Amino acid sequence: MRRLMALRQRVEARLRLTQAYIRANQNYLLAQLRIWGGRMVFWGCGIVVGLAAVAFALLSDGAAERFAHAAALYPWMPFIVTPLAGAGLLWLTRTYFPGSQGSGIPQVIAEMKRPADGPWRPLVSLRIAFGKIMLGVGAVGAGFSFGREGPTVQIGASLMAAAGRFMPATLRIHRQHLLVAGGAAGIAAAFNAPLAGIVFAIEELSRSVESRMSGVVITAIVLAGVIAQYFLGNDNYFGRVVVFGESSELLYTILTCAVITGFAGGIFARMLLISVTGWKGRLAEFRSAHPYAFVVFCGLLLAAIGYTSGGITWGSGFPETKSLLTGQADMPWYYGPAKFVATVISYLSGLPGGIFAPSLAIGAGIGQDLVPLLSGQAFPTTIVVLCMVGFLAAATQAPITAFIIVMEMVDGYSLVIGLMATALIASAVSRMVSKPLYATLAEHMVRQQSPPPAK
Repeated sequence: MRRLMALRQRVEARLRLTQAYIRANQNYLLAQLRIWGGRMVFWGCGIVVGLAAVAFALLSDGAAERFAHAAALYPWMPFIVTPLAGAGLLWLTRTYFPGSQGSGIPQVIAEMKRPADGPWRPLVSLRIAFGKIMLGVGAVGAGFSFGREGPTVQIGASLMAAAGRFMPATLRIHRQHLLVAGGAAGIAAAFNAPLAGIVFAIEELSRSVESRMSGVVITAIVLAGVIAQYFLGNDNYFGRVVVFGESSELLYTILTCAVITGFAGGIFARMLLISVTGWKGRLAEFRSAHPYAFVVFCGLLLAAIGYTSGGITWGSGFPETKSLLTGQADMPWYYGPAKFVATVISYLSGLPGGIFAPSLAIGAGIGQDLVPLLSGQAFPTTIVVLCMVGFLAAATQAPITAFIIVMEMVDGYSLVIGLMATALIASAVSRMVSKPLYATLAEHMVRQQSPPPAK
């Protein structure tokens, strides 16, 4: 009995001390609670971005497979579905989801430059995120040559920006940091490559030292990647690919792949920029005056290209690229050029869709065409991988992000120096042909938002 009384007294004493400590430090504890609550919201949103990327991936892949299967059974089907679906998707985009057009990366960059006051049409929101997923899946499922990785950046930024209203001011995470974290988390989850997401945040989205160094931001990016790995598996984006190491004979291969893909990627980026910022002529006037008729025309062109090429130009190009990397099947020599044309036409339509995966597919097609020329210098898989990183770096002019994405996707750590050199050279060659794609498009979007000068 005495022992119980003594224990009770000790417990009561501890409770009194605890209560006294809480009363004395009430403000501090409440502040810490708010900070950790905000961090939990931030990290929880990173998990939500990962889940959204997984859902987007599964829906897109399923839609592309169903379209390819239906087109194989009914070859006439794309000539009806692709143009009509394109017109319907464009109407939905312009009517209900303005701001969701195109890749999504320029929108995030432009949103980071949003002025404090003045008119501004939002480029990131929950509505846009929903529309980006649904319209992106519809476009891929209708045969347009789009990827889902760029759109996932806008989706992630939209989700993270929406979560910002639940975060306390004491956490000191600015809206720009939320956009960076959400966009980078989207890349990490889309490519199943967390390191690529961090580098993308540094190279493409952020110019801020704070957001580069913030452990909270990096944690959200990594969480999105972990969620993607949990649901999609821990294999690389293209699975286990045999990539052979470097040798003294590889230098010629690197230079050849980098220069050719640099010029091709620069022309690709320049064509996309011209189509948005300075396209002139009768066809451009026709697109401006009759956008729905123009997207029907684009759909017919895509159906014709897909029909004549055996359906290899529809969708993101992931199955074709994987077959080239694994050696399961060879593509026709015209795969790279045909995918190039199909992606440009798809972008001209004004529908939501990205160019990351199609760029990798185009690069793989170019690499296959260079294999006979360089077979004595490098293995075929090495040539394909080098051309993939070269074209992606040239198209985006983000060489560090490009080589890390490809390195993580194919487990190409033995080729890291070659990948880095190819990306840097190709990006430098591309700069002689075109301005940076995403930054230039973002500047154009900001100018469109600005009010006209007073007369």
